[in-house]
Amino acid sequence: MLSKEKIDEFFAEIKNDNLKKHMKAVAIIMEKLAEKLGKDKEIWKLVGLLHDIDYEKADINEHGLLSAKLLEKYLPEEAINAIKAHNELTGYKAKNDIDFALRASDAISGLIVASALVMPNKKLKEVRVETLKNKFKDKSFARRVDRNRIKECEKLGLSLEEFFELALEAMKEIDEELGL
Repeated sequence: MLSKEKIDEFFAEIKNDNLKKHMKAVAIIMEKLAEKLGKDKEIWKLVGLLHDIDYEKADINEHGLLSAKLLEKYLPEEAINAIKAHNELTGYKAKNDIDFALRASDAISGLIVASALVMPNKKLKEVRVETLKNKFKDKSFARRVDRNRIKECEKLGLSLEEFFELALEAMKEIDEELGL
């Protein structure tokens, strides 16, 4: 398993603070999903936290593969496959709960951040599930957020509304770390 020092070492190589915040947001959502689904919270959280460690280094078509290579001696195979499958350009397809969870969490974190940034005080505490439902329907809002990936929560047995609530509440727990 990964030590705190090794995680810190991976994080130290990431230059973009917003990327670090994104990874922390995905990690907390993954942890809460694992808790709800009776899965390994530590592994799911680590997958969320480390899925983008190669983002600044890898070509977009290879993104996820370098992360997987760096992490293969620390994480189980299903976790490595989830990291590979979160970027369809690698040729890996989502097949398991952890794969769908990472893809959905990756996307919903972007919708939640975008929603917070249009609030009067730019704070997560101002965002409601109803806000997310409306922003999700508005295809011109946060256009780069893949709504189909968010819908993959349904493959985990969650409705969109349940997923919005879980993800939003999770991110609110670390709002200060996220600067929101």
